Amino acid sequence: MNLRQIDYAVAVAETGSFTRAAERCHTVQSALSHQISRLEEQLGARLFERTSRRVALTPAGRTFLTHARQVQEAARRLGDEMAAATGEIRGTLTLGTISTLTVVNLPALLADFHRRHPQVDIRLHTGMSDRLLEELRQQETDAAFIGVWPGEPVAGVDARILSEEPLVALLHPDHALAGRKRLSLAELARQTLVDYQAGTGPRQQTDAAFQAAAIERRVTVEVNHVEWLEALVRQNVGIALVPLATAAHYPGLVTIPVQAAPRRRVYFAWGRHPTPAALAFLGLVQQALE
Repeated sequence: MNLRQIDYAVAVAETGSFTRAAERCHTVQSALSHQISRLEEQLGARLFERTSRRVALTPAGRTFLTHARQVQEAARRLGDEMAAATGEIRGTLTLGTISTLTVVNLPALLADFHRRHPQVDIRLHTGMSDRLLEELRQQETDAAFIGVWPGEPVAGVDARILSEEPLVALLHPDHALAGRKRLSLAELARQTLVDYQAGTGPRQQTDAAFQAAAIERRVTVEVNHVEWLEALVRQNVGIALVPLATAAHYPGLVTIPVQAAPRRRVYFAWGRHPTPAALAFLGLVQQALE
């Protein structure tokens, strides 16, 4: 068994086709099929069920795929670790962030990181905090900026708290409540509300606040990104609850404090086994925070 055979088998599993796998691996299909047949002989198990229309993993193939990806990652990491031992940082930095990040200037951080380590490829994506945390635990993401409500533990990863801030009501200037100095949760519950999808981290923050006050509310419009919250408030569809620092980026809209408002903690979190590229980024973030 060798890494080339493992790469070929993973490519077939991920593309569902020997033809597409051969194209991805820059080889001819006959050579790829021959190497996979040899791999199956060495393992003593069939990895794929082949038909004229599709290629599917067998139960043994699914077990193989899990371990094969770990071998691939170990091989990549070995090369990165050896390069780091000679002072060269390379590889890939996979970074996640919430869409409402304001406590750090992430574009400036990434620009500085790229200047220092030009051989590192950066993969940046935006997501909900609960999903980003799971990606960190599964080692699919190296580090992430996340926001959670104060009662939620950040488990299974290493993390540093960056800020804690209240959520405020975001309204159109023509809204009937736009002239108020402060709003209560009970008043908000009687209004048309725009919020994130049920079950997501940001929604849990607002749900917990209303539940703690024993107030029932109805979310009229559910969205999956802060840009939709802003856009719908600008259309005067309803009221949204957003972090205080985020509201400052929305000129022309009205921000009103909320009594007993939900709060959000922003963390910088990273996996328990950071790569050399991730360690370099961690150091840069620490410098920026200090």
